[in-house]
Amino acid sequence: MHLSQADHSVTPPLIDIPRVYNAAADLLLRHSVRADKAAYVDAVSGASLSYSQLNEQSHRFAQALLNLGLQQEDRVLLCMHDSLQWPVAFLGCMLAGVVPVAVNTLLTSQDYAFMLQDSRSRGLLVSKALWPVFEPVIDQCPHLKCILTDATDTVPGAKAVTELIQQNPPLANAAHTLADDVCCWLYSSGSTGSPKGTVHLHSHIIQTAELYGRAVLGLQENDVVFSAAKLFFAYGLGNALSFPLAVGATTVLLGARPTPADVFHVMQTHQPTVFYGVPTLFAGLLAHAGRPSAQQLNLRVCTSAGEALPAEIGHKWQAEYGVEILDGIGSTEMLHIFLSNQPGRVRYGTTGQAVPGYRLRLVNDQGAECGVGELGELQISGPSSALMYWNNREKTKHTFAGEWTRSGDKYSRDADGYYTYGGRSDDMLKVGGIYVSPFEVEASLMTHPAVLEAAVVGQADEEGLVKPKAYVVLKPGQVVDDTELKAHVKSQLAPYKYPRWVAFVPELPKTATGKIQRFKLRA
Repeated sequence: MHLSQADHSVTPPLIDIPRVYNAAADLLLRHSVRADKAAYVDAVSGASLSYSQLNEQSHRFAQALLNLGLQQEDRVLLCMHDSLQWPVAFLGCMLAGVVPVAVNTLLTSQDYAFMLQDSRSRGLLVSKALWPVFEPVIDQCPHLKCILTDATDTVPGAKAVTELIQQNPPLANAAHTLADDVCCWLYSSGSTGSPKGTVHLHSHIIQTAELYGRAVLGLQENDVVFSAAKLFFAYGLGNALSFPLAVGATTVLLGARPTPADVFHVMQTHQPTVFYGVPTLFAGLLAHAGRPSAQQLNLRVCTSAGEALPAEIGHKWQAEYGVEILDGIGSTEMLHIFLSNQPGRVRYGTTGQAVPGYRLRLVNDQGAECGVGELGELQISGPSSALMYWNNREKTKHTFAGEWTRSGDKYSRDADGYYTYGGRSDDMLKVGGIYVSPFEVEASLMTHPAVLEAAVVGQADEEGLVKPKAYVVLKPGQVVDDTELKAHVKSQLAPYKYPRWVAFVPELPKTATGKIQRFKLRA
């Protein structure tokens, strides 16, 4: 399709990646000048891993995998809480040419059975605390040849990572991989069906680090970074692994769920300069009664992804902490953020502009490109688009259309190239024959001082016509009725967009990334 003026593209920076290339070797061998500097710090125990220790342990783990009989291109399912062993294991797999399949730690036994079977993983790397979820389904996985754990007493016959590192010499030479070889898999959330194994290449790791981590965030070796998003997510993997390792920064890891209290404790104790969050967490931090002052923190920039950031949250955070939140959007399919607000050019209520190196376009239901102000599906062209969904040809063809990757997100673009979120394609509501973005209604509700969170879905009225219904979480101690909230929305939006019903709930269903699961509300 011809690129029109609707494509606000930037000439991609040329990142010279040789044909023979191993991303883990590249990230690890950059740091001889900072061998003793902390690469990782455990937020709770304070234990750390220097760059030289990370390098040596990753190479020892790589050799251990080969000595266990794993071969290049074999898959290892990695299901571990964020810890000092996580980057060692992930990088070690890549060094050996083995493909780590990083998965969510909050799933069910049947989810893991599906992923083990679908990926035909020959190895499983699992935290001791998560073993009870895997144990009932291990017998269903005939391809599985070895189980590796973070503790010696997890399961009889399993190998402990610490012992493997002690018992094996460092790998002499990284696997002879190519820039276009498969590097890692990430499974999609599976909110609309079975999870999809999303296959990424070695070149993708460094492309995202250079195009977003260095070029947009301006990461440097004196930064200390802390990501609320876990390492097994595409967002967290860049935040806490490829980005800081590309520049020699220090990363703080929190294995537990990031509650507002714990996040602020980490910020005060370890003084990160860069914090990666999600909208619901920023809302919770601002509502937290024990939140510290700006003077007690050392932040220079924050980012948000996972869902569009309500403008009200961005303004409040910047007013209280003097730091911008760079709201952006990325995806498992693109590995990290490709559209983002950028330092000094933030417009809250928008998702910003194209990240340099990526081209964007909006396409309407008829396949034509949208003009300024028109709502259409966001499509992306860039150097980190996944190779495919494993064992899923039909969905691969649907999502990866030539050089363009379909996001499934609705956006509009203004004359300055700023994109405003309109909701997921499958979340859009047609009210009286006119499309209504649930996010627009949610954003309006969020401007009411009593509202902490809101989600809007479609519900049929007594005549079978679809109208907006809102689920609302109030701030602690606040009281408001549905009549007032409906009037509040009517005062800001076209009258047909107001929620016909308002249900007050204690919390909204969310994924582990903080995305609201609207399909559960619809059900």
